[in-house]
Amino acid sequence: MIRLLLACFALFMALPVAAQDAVPPAPYANVQLADPAQEAKAHALMLTLRCLKCQSQSIADSDAPMAGDMRSLVRERIAAGEEPEAIRAWLVERYGDYVSYQPRVTELTWPLYAIPLLLLLGVGLVLRRRLRRGSEQ
Repeated sequence: MIRLLLACFALFMALPVAAQDAVPPAPYANVQLADPAQEAKAHALMLTLRCLKCQSQSIADSDAPMAGDMRSLVRERIAAGEEPEAIRAWLVERYGDYVSYQPRVTELTWPLYAIPLLLLLGVGLVLRRRLRRGSEQ
């Protein structure tokens, strides 16, 4: 009975691993553009866009089906003559700021830039006071 329960548990735990490989990447996901200059532009843009499923890889490096779809969209738009920044703006509008490794400074994101600077300034002031007190004694 215990062996049967352990076998069922092991099978249950293996299901997510099997499901990861269930969706193969789309065949169009890695089709490169015929023009090397356009492909270089597309690849440079893909390196700056985050895979929303992997979250730590760019869409150029990710094997996730969603990243393949995003690569295909980038290549289609580059081939149509769109500029990389227009494509980035469209993807940010569609998926949010998180899709870009180069987030914009907005009213919501400025604290992410300001707080570390304020902390460094505060540490600098504390160190300056301590050093002055130490030299006076």
